[in-house]
Amino acid sequence: MVFKNMRSKISIKWLLFFVSIAGSVFLITGFIFLMPDLPGVNSQAKEPAVDNQLLQNTNQDVLIETNQVMVSSEKSISVLPIRLKIPKIGLDAAIESIGLTAQGAVDVPQDPGNAAWYNIGPFPGDVGSAVITGHFGRWKNGDDSVFDNLNKLSAGDSLSIEDENGVKTNFVVRELRLYDQNETVPEVFISNDGKAHLNLITCDGIWNSTSKTFSKRLVVFTNKE
Repeated sequence: MVFKNMRSKISIKWLLFFVSIAGSVFLITGFIFLMPDLPGVNSQAKEPAVDNQLLQNTNQDVLIETNQVMVSSEKSISVLPIRLKIPKIGLDAAIESIGLTAQGAVDVPQDPGNAAWYNIGPFPGDVGSAVITGHFGRWKNGDDSVFDNLNKLSAGDSLSIEDENGVKTNFVVRELRLYDQNETVPEVFISNDGKAHLNLITCDGIWNSTSKTFSKRLVVFTNKE
């Protein structure tokens, strides 16, 4: 009976793995969840501030479906990443831990000044592509977003993640890529080279006041040092 249950668990695990891989090629909704949570007013939009309260997350903010992302890494989470530091742009931000919403979409940072680690993917520094997200654009209360200056990075720049035990993991920027908001991007969540990567995701481009999102998605690809 024990071995039968083990075989069942293994079969389910591999089934989930292959479903996730197959689904990832349909990341056509991109990173819409990274825009400021309305009332995020992009600095380019020049719209009047009306309401200083953040709205609840909506499906418009978080449109990456459950079967479109990588399954969780094998590592049991005993500690959490707590700070992201990027010296070149003066960034020293707290890291929230996020998973999926009730609608099966990737959640967003609750604080526009924080980054957020997608905890269903690899831990930063583990083999695979860990993902950290952050907002972009000015909010109606005047606050800036954590990744407003992410587009100033370039290949060779350094950044680090610190965990709850004070352990620091260093990464080096490999490249920056701009994607259209609906572009297919499996390479952001999945890697098969046996190395550790950390990918930072935010919005970029032009603010659309009708659709309440930006025209582009910026991804900073990094390698573990």
